[in-house]
Amino acid sequence: MGLVTLAPALTGCLTHIRAVPKTRPAEVVISATLDQLLSQVETRFNAVQTINATVEIVASEGGARQGQIKELPSFSGYIFLRKPEDLRVLLRVPFLGSVGLDMVSDGKTWKLWVPRRNIAMTGTSDVAPTSQHGLESLRPKVIFDSLLVRGLSPDQVVDLTQDSRILPDPQDKKQLVEEPDYELTILEPPQSNIAHTLRVIHIGRSTLLPYQQDIYDQNGHVVTQAFYSNYQNFGDIQFPMKIEIKRPQDQYGLTITITKLTLNQKLEDDQFEVKFPEGVSVKTMN
Repeated sequence: MGLVTLAPALTGCLTHIRAVPKTRPAEVVISATLDQLLSQVETRFNAVQTINATVEIVASEGGARQGQIKELPSFSGYIFLRKPEDLRVLLRVPFLGSVGLDMVSDGKTWKLWVPRRNIAMTGTSDVAPTSQHGLESLRPKVIFDSLLVRGLSPDQVVDLTQDSRILPDPQDKKQLVEEPDYELTILEPPQSNIAHTLRVIHIGRSTLLPYQQDIYDQNGHVVTQAFYSNYQNFGDIQFPMKIEIKRPQDQYGLTITITKLTLNQKLEDDQFEVKFPEGVSVKTMN
């Protein structure tokens, strides 16, 4: 006797059926080997040397721990990136157009200037003190690591697994699409039979493009999740025009929407400079 037939006999009740969205398989599924996937990730990373982006950024604070999420007003501005590790984020106050935030980093030190709050900070650490929460804990490295998906370093090892994700059906709002994916788990070299996960790159098999990157700390916690969408072509380079960053431990998020993008344009040194006003008190963060 089947379980469906047996259930009413055991419970004395009729079986209830409820409707759920119907899921169909993706129409296009591309296969690739591990070597091909690694080569494609490496090629995309190496193809971008500089980024000059006009952006809209929406920040949020909070989460399950606070029981609420506070979404801040949208800021327009610019992001400049120059390899190996130069980054500048310049945001303007809505409606007024004055500088709201100016942040720069060379990968070793960073500066932050928030004129309206008279906050001037400089530091060397990529990790904020535990006393800082929300956007106070934002560091340039979070944005740099999220903008580009790095390939495999020579001293790292990789594992390939397969899974799937469920997406809205663009052709029928009542249906969902199940798209298979590849997941590249990048680990540091094993020590005493123990290897720590550094990153997981999720690659959709309809396009073979990364749609998510998870970055871990040494304790195995996910510290950054970056989600990539709306890829557009810039010559031979495909680049996501929307990048959503989540920091679950720090309880904040950033949604970066790129409205104009120029890749591999020469960027000058003065585009990566932030000068504090004379006499302002500068707080040093170690």
